[in-house]
Amino acid sequence: MTKLSLTLACWDYDRTRPLMDGRVQAEGLDLNLICLPVEEIFWRQVRHQEFDVSEFSLAYLTHFRSRGDWEYVGIPVFLSRMFRHGCVYINTRAGIRCPQDLAGKPVGLPAYQMTATVWVRGLFQHEYGLPPERVTWLYSREDIFPFDPPPGLSLRRIGPGQSLSAMLEAGEIVALITARKPEAFVTGSGAVGRLFPDYRAAEEDYFRRTGIFPIMHTLVVRAEIARRHPWVPQSLYKAFDQARQLCYQDMAEAAALKYSLPWLLDEVERTQRLMGQDFWPYGLEPNRRALETLVRYAHEQGLAARLIPIEQLFAEGTLDQYSIW
Repeated sequence: MTKLSLTLACWDYDRTRPLMDGRVQAEGLDLNLICLPVEEIFWRQVRHQEFDVSEFSLAYLTHFRSRGDWEYVGIPVFLSRMFRHGCVYINTRAGIRCPQDLAGKPVGLPAYQMTATVWVRGLFQHEYGLPPERVTWLYSREDIFPFDPPPGLSLRRIGPGQSLSAMLEAGEIVALITARKPEAFVTGSGAVGRLFPDYRAAEEDYFRRTGIFPIMHTLVVRAEIARRHPWVPQSLYKAFDQARQLCYQDMAEAAALKYSLPWLLDEVERTQRLMGQDFWPYGLEPNRRALETLVRYAHEQGLAARLIPIEQLFAEGTLDQYSIW
C-alpha cells in the first residue's frame, strides 16, 4: 500500500532521534525528515509555508490561530520545553536585585514575539507584579510577522550596528532575556550575571507552586492535509510519542550510560521525584494548565487577538487519546 509522503522539519533532539534513525515509523506515512535549526524552520514556515509538518513556536501558533483559520493546525507534541528563570541576564553594576528593579529601565530581548519572552514577561507580571508596560523593551531581530504593540507598551528595535550582548555589558540596557548566553557572561568578564543566580532552585519552586513546565515548541501540520486525511495528526502524534518513550528508556539505561553525563541516573531520579515519572508529557490534558497560561499571557501581551480555548490550537483528532484500559 502506498504511504502518504510528507515533509517534516524539526531539530535533532533525543526525543526525535528515533524518528530520524528509523526505529519509529509513523503509520501510513513516508516522512521526508529535514533537520534544521528551529529559528530557520519558524521563519520559513511563517514566510513561505514550506513544510507539510514542522516544529513550531507555541506563541506563534497562538498568534495565528487566535486570528482565525491559518494554513497549519497544532498537534499536542511539545518538542521543546524549558524553565526560563535562568535566561534573564543583568548588568551587575546596574543595581538590579529582583524583577521589580527593572521598572522604568531598558531591557533587551531578541524578539518580542518569541515564546521564551512571553513566558518571562508573564512570570514578571504574575509572580513579581511587574507588567510589561512598566519596562522599556529593545529587540534585535526583524519581526517574523506584522505586530502592533498594545497601547502603553514601549517597544523599539535597536540599530543595525548594535548588539544586545554588547549593550548589556556596557550598561546601555540593564537586563537581557535570551536563550543563548551573552558573550560577556561566557567569558566571565564580571559585568554580566544572572538575575536569578540559583535559577534551578527558583525554577523548582515555581514548578512546585504552579505545576507548570513551560512549553516552547509544538508540532504543526497543514490544515488542508488534516482535513483531507483526518487520520494523519493522530498518526504523527503516536509516532512522536513512541519516540519520546524510547528517549525515556535511553535515559534510564543503567548498564552503560547513553548520554555523556556522569550523574545522568541521579539527575533523572531527581527530576522524577519532583515532576513525576512522565516529566515531559505530550497530549492536551496533562498540559492544560501550561497551555492555558501561555495563551493567557499571549493575549495579555497583545500577541493573541482573543483569549481562545486551547482546543482551538490543535487538530480535533488529537484532543483525546485511545486507550485499551
